[in-house]
Amino acid sequence: MEDVLSALRSLMASHSPPLDALVVPSEDYHQSEYVSARDKRREFVSGFTGSAGLALITKNEALLWTDGRYFLQATQQLSVQWKLMRIGEDPAVDIWMVDNLPKEASIGVDTWCVSIDTAQRWERAFAEKQQKLVHTKKNLVDEVWVNRPPPETNAVIIQHLEFAGRSVAEKLRDLRKRLQQEKARGIIVTALDEVAWLYNIRGSDVAYNPVVHAFAIVTSNSAFFYVDKRKVSAEVKSHLDENGIEVREYAAVISDVELLASNELDAVSTVRGTLAKSKEDIDKILNGKHEAEENSNNLVWADPGSCCFSLYSKLNPLKVLLQQSPLALAKALKNSVELDGLRKAHVRDGAAVVQYLVWLDKQMQDIYGASGYFVEGDKVMKDKDLKSLKLTEVTVSDKLEGFRAAKEHFRGLSFPTISSVGPNAAIIHYSPEAETCAELDPDRIYLFDSGAQYLDGTTDITRTVHFGKPSAHEKECYTAVLKGHIALGNARFPNGTNGHALDILARVPLWKYGLDYRHGTGHGIGSYLNVHEGPHLISFRPQARNVPLQASMTVTDEPGYYEDGNFGIRLENVLVIEEADTKFNFGDKGYLSFEHITWAPYQKKLIDLSLLTPDEIDWLNSYHSKCRDLLAPYLDQTENAWLKKATEAI
Repeated sequence: MEDVLSALRSLMASHSPPLDALVVPSEDYHQSEYVSARDKRREFVSGFTGSAGLALITKNEALLWTDGRYFLQATQQLSVQWKLMRIGEDPAVDIWMVDNLPKEASIGVDTWCVSIDTAQRWERAFAEKQQKLVHTKKNLVDEVWVNRPPPETNAVIIQHLEFAGRSVAEKLRDLRKRLQQEKARGIIVTALDEVAWLYNIRGSDVAYNPVVHAFAIVTSNSAFFYVDKRKVSAEVKSHLDENGIEVREYAAVISDVELLASNELDAVSTVRGTLAKSKEDIDKILNGKHEAEENSNNLVWADPGSCCFSLYSKLNPLKVLLQQSPLALAKALKNSVELDGLRKAHVRDGAAVVQYLVWLDKQMQDIYGASGYFVEGDKVMKDKDLKSLKLTEVTVSDKLEGFRAAKEHFRGLSFPTISSVGPNAAIIHYSPEAETCAELDPDRIYLFDSGAQYLDGTTDITRTVHFGKPSAHEKECYTAVLKGHIALGNARFPNGTNGHALDILARVPLWKYGLDYRHGTGHGIGSYLNVHEGPHLISFRPQARNVPLQASMTVTDEPGYYEDGNFGIRLENVLVIEEADTKFNFGDKGYLSFEHITWAPYQKKLIDLSLLTPDEIDWLNSYHSKCRDLLAPYLDQTENAWLKKATEAI
């Protein structure tokens, strides 16, 4: 790692102008949360593998910013060359640069990898000391990354109407209506899941996220798809042609954004389409655009959160509509086909989770003599003769994937399974490795957070279990998390309420004991798309105020509690927001509530029943009854017997 830092500092010194600092973001050219192996530049330079973070390299220091999900993990992974900066506790990166870098410092970054919002915020901060944000001609990390993985060339696939629920033509029609309303002649679509959703296509360019590395531009008259053409089969090309979408090479987005800025893209597209032979023909088409230009829509729409600063720099800043992409909300509002698919996918997924718990319960008893999923027993002793059969965090998570893989429409996991025992469960986004992972221990809590991609929906579930005798403290903490989970899931609230207002519901039972957790409480989830989906969320973070929750959105409900060096607890279900049937309707606002669509039992052994109210017990019994009814058709006799016992009324 020291060699990498030395090599980067050498490039910084020889750069024109010489760089006082180099920013290495986590994001790719599309500002993605999860990126392909080729785009994990921040991980390469720092050794920190979490999904969120930013590295800053100066002449003498190397710093890594990340959020509360990763504090413990970053502490373990960063070498002595690096200093951890805790977001929310330490100064933000732009503030740190202003305070610690010299006046007129040059701060380098590949502006393909930072959003408009981020770059503009930094530039405003830098103005205080006349510091400059420098767009490096090449990505300096790529220059020193000797064995950088090659580009992905995986095939584009069609997401057919039976799963998508709405046609490309309908989506384009709605998008063009929005363009008209906002006086925009075109929009640059950069978020990978938005491109996939709009054109009803999927891919496998990013692990666990069924997306394609691609851009889209849509104008009043045209639509474009920028992708490595080797990925586009004849069938996909026909699908795109039928919807009037022109396929262009990935890098052509740069020149086409420039044409869009000069209002020539539609005309040039016509030339390309008609293969006009004479210069006169071309000039005639290009000049025709000027006739009614004074009365035409004249803005280019770019999402400041997902569009990179590099593309924005090709536009006239006075003629850019900097506003969240309308596709973010349109995608989040699931249609009836998507909702039906999500419900069915979650039932199959719940069956896989129960099959896993049945298998794991038996293994724990056979190998470790554990008292089992249901019964509290004394401290158990491991049988040395069965040591070779030990269960590890990785071997058991592989078994869970196997149960899912047997289910209809399975296409892979939706994120790397968090399979964590004891102290590892306190690492919020822990990722076990075969060489270093822990062995399961009946005397310690086991937390697994996992999900799958199915053609008809994306899943995400967390359960926490104990196979020995949980302590009174563990039970108290688990019950507090469960109470918050139930409180949020049972909430009723008026239209217009945002996720910031609801976040407190999941925390109040923990706050009673002076406990809390450092992550948000809920995120949207895709329909065979990304497991983390906006624009809404349930969180203490200010951005949760930006988008009201609406009927037909999906959102997770996942409070937790983590005790460093000891254990972690999290419970997570996916919810669908629906209209609520309330006795009154104050202010004629209309009210909303949640429908749980995740099905797997909570471990009663970990619950301190004396801490539950009668209403909470009624809810738990009702939920468990639904688990039995919905999952029974997918389970064999032994599995159903286990589930019946696990869900007996309390």
